[in-house]
Amino acid sequence: MPWYVLYTNPKSEKKVAEQLTKIGIEAYCPLIIKIQQWSDRKKKVEVPLFSSYIFVNIEEHKRDTVFAIRGVVRYLFWLGKPGIVLDEEILEIQKMLLQSPMDVEVSHLQPGSTLKITEGPFKDHSGIVEEISKNTIRLMLQSIGVVLTIKHSV
Repeated sequence: MPWYVLYTNPKSEKKVAEQLTKIGIEAYCPLIIKIQQWSDRKKKVEVPLFSSYIFVNIEEHKRDTVFAIRGVVRYLFWLGKPGIVLDEEILEIQKMLLQSPMDVEVSHLQPGSTLKITEGPFKDHSGIVEEISKNTIRLMLQSIGVVLTIKHSV
């Protein structure tokens, strides 16, 4: 069975995945730990890796059953067909999330530069620097079709 990408209401990814699992549909919502800053404290919270998206492993003829769950908006389509994610890609995401976070050192990078990642979840991937701002770098990893935004300190 293929994995499909479901678009959900904002901030309901975990709940939708949980409800789908309860009705017997295999759902995967990759989560990361993020430090959330409030005015009086910092706290580690679990947030979805992809905002408003989850993956479901479901047979083609049962695809409409997901709409019984509150918070499901629609399937993600690509070229007029439902977007399909391969098992290998799901395994890559899971493997990436098990690895330790990476430290980034910025030195003389300019848009258009090629950057090879030497550690962390995207180790051994190369990307093209698309944009550099005060606190972030946008890096296009063409080999896996991902735009990575890396936060850095100046």
